Amino acid sequence: MSASTASPSAASSAAAASAPTGSVPTGSAPQGSQPATVGRSSGGRSRIGRIVFGDRTAPSWARPSLVALLLVTAAVYLWNLSDSAYANTFYAAAVEAGSKSWKALFFGSLDSSNFITVDKPPASLWVMGISARLFGFSSWSLLVPQALMGVASVALLFGAVRRSLVAVGPTLSVAGGLLAGTILAFTPAAALMFRFDNPDAMLTLLMTAAAYFVVRALPKASWRWLALAGVALGFAFLTKMLQGLLVLPAFGFVYLLAAPTVLWKRFAHLLVAAGALVVSAGWWVLTVALWPTDARPYIGGSTNNTVLDLVFGYNGFGRLFGGSGGGGGTSSGVSGSSFGGATGLQRLFSSEMGLEISWLLPAALVALVLGLIVTRKGGRSNPLRAGLVLWGGWLLVTGLVFSYMSGTVHPYYTVALAPAIGALVALGGVALWTARNTWLGRLGLAVMIAGSGAWSFVLLTENADWLPWLRWVLLVGSVLSAVALVVGAVAGLRRMTVVAVLAGTLFALGGSGAYAVATASVAHGGSIPTVGSSSSMSMGGGAPGGTAGGAGGGAAPSGMASGGSASGGGTPPSGTAGGTPPAGASGTGTTTSGTADAAATDSAAPAQAGASTTASSEALDALLSATTTRWAAAVNGSQSAATLELSSGTAVMAIGGWSSDPTPTLAEFQAYVAAGDVGYYVVSGQGGGGAPGGGTSTASAIETWVTSTFTATTVGSATVYDLTAG
Repeated sequence: MSASTASPSAASSAAAASAPTGSVPTGSAPQGSQPATVGRSSGGRSRIGRIVFGDRTAPSWARPSLVALLLVTAAVYLWNLSDSAYANTFYAAAVEAGSKSWKALFFGSLDSSNFITVDKPPASLWVMGISARLFGFSSWSLLVPQALMGVASVALLFGAVRRSLVAVGPTLSVAGGLLAGTILAFTPAAALMFRFDNPDAMLTLLMTAAAYFVVRALPKASWRWLALAGVALGFAFLTKMLQGLLVLPAFGFVYLLAAPTVLWKRFAHLLVAAGALVVSAGWWVLTVALWPTDARPYIGGSTNNTVLDLVFGYNGFGRLFGGSGGGGGTSSGVSGSSFGGATGLQRLFSSEMGLEISWLLPAALVALVLGLIVTRKGGRSNPLRAGLVLWGGWLLVTGLVFSYMSGTVHPYYTVALAPAIGALVALGGVALWTARNTWLGRLGLAVMIAGSGAWSFVLLTENADWLPWLRWVLLVGSVLSAVALVVGAVAGLRRMTVVAVLAGTLFALGGSGAYAVATASVAHGGSIPTVGSSSSMSMGGGAPGGTAGGAGGGAAPSGMASGGSASGGGTPPSGTAGGTPPAGASGTGTTTSGTADAAATDSAAPAQAGASTTASSEALDALLSATTTRWAAAVNGSQSAATLELSSGTAVMAIGGWSSDPTPTLAEFQAYVAAGDVGYYVVSGQGGGGAPGGGTSTASAIETWVTSTFTATTVGSATVYDLTAG
């Protein structure tokens, strides 16, 4: 190895050796130190040795430990995955449509005949749709990509945190990366969403990838890596629109702060990255805008059939301020609420949101503040301080938006905070560990450990019947570990200090980890799944064999049965079982009807599983399967349409879409019927489009015209009108 390669490694080792005397090594890492530390050079090992253990500068246990973490994460996320069948059938129906029609896949259509899209952009559907095309549409082809996104997110977070810790030496950098990845993998919200078909899994992966690219860009002020971050955020926009850009302020600020080049170049690089973001997000938006409206599906969730209205209305300002985004922020916020609860800083710590994300949130905030204090004397390009600023900005901006947004907000959105929490706990924890011979270092670590154990005790008390002994073990163990850490550091008992930190870390992570495993061990369905040890259902149905709610939540608003919705989508037609997998699809049990995001009512009450007979559902499915029309049937609302599509394997027109969209008009529907495009009209369990207060006038007008023009028949227990018999 050349002297130029060995020198940075020696510098890192010296920094790590000197760190216990009081502080993190300051200033930026020496030029070239990062590549040597994180393993770009061969390090003198054989090719097999590098594959198994990594380069010589890394600890021999680094690569095996990372592989073990990824394998454990994959096992947790993939275990009995098909128990959830089609999970959220709203998105599952769109994936099935995409597996049949490339046009439906491109637009994110709910049905293969391309009447209307889902109310989100289609990037996450592209991945699941390609999987369904390759392996056939089934529960596994639907959900396995989501689980693998979780594994990839853990690997990217490990890499990003490890690089931010380059200046403290290879051992601590690897340990910090492993800690961050473990926290992400065993956050309950992550265990829920990476086993579900909502867009949040891909959103989290793309934002984590963007953060990794920013970390890669910082040491050498690389505009290429920064441009890749822009591309990742562009596709995050195509996954869940503006939510994917909440991390943008933190990324831009940290690059301006820490990139080792002159200020005008930093601004120029950010402009390049912004251009990459606009191109990677805008190509699809522009294509949809230029596509003739009569040759593409209606843009679900919009009021004028445009993507921009969806961006700034239903999925934009409506989410922040209410209005078209729904009123999810007005729910009571009691434990078990399917929505976010009252606005304010307490939102992330209470009710279902607290159970999904807040286990280590206090520790992350402590780590951010104390970590910045410890690294305050570092140079502008200090990678550890830059990492704290990056992930701290992510956490604060996104957390504040979630806390104060007045429109629709669901607890599972908080999975977007999990990477930041994991990174901050790891980065701040390592910073305090290097300063453990100071009162700030040892007391900071003690507070993080004892505070996490105490907060886990509080959260587990909300579900006191589940493993009642666990909360006491975590509380006592974390407090004793914190005391041992302080005593050991004062008395100079180095071994006792190490044992106390390791034990304290296990106790601090125990509550989140146990709840994550419990969440992954059961089935989940409906549009608002919840964490815990019971199968959850809410706002449109539950998991196979599940009951309402689940540990810690899952109740639907009052007056809602499992097939209902608070803001749209309709209910499953009378006589349907709700989302039975079509022939040839894997997965056990019967899925539940899923919807897109829903708005809350003023109170919460348990949802009950809808009663229906298998025979009546089979009869309706057989009737629809025998049709040859463009749409086998029309029904009010996307939820009802998705249910029928999955059970019958046909295309179903969703009148009014999910959010009471103004499509089709009565005249348009009459034209479809006159052209022979629609086979049947199926009466759903709720009149109109399913909006609060009785549905849309369009849906009501269509139903009135159908019932007065055609003859009703009963198929099983469903009321059906044959539109071809007029």
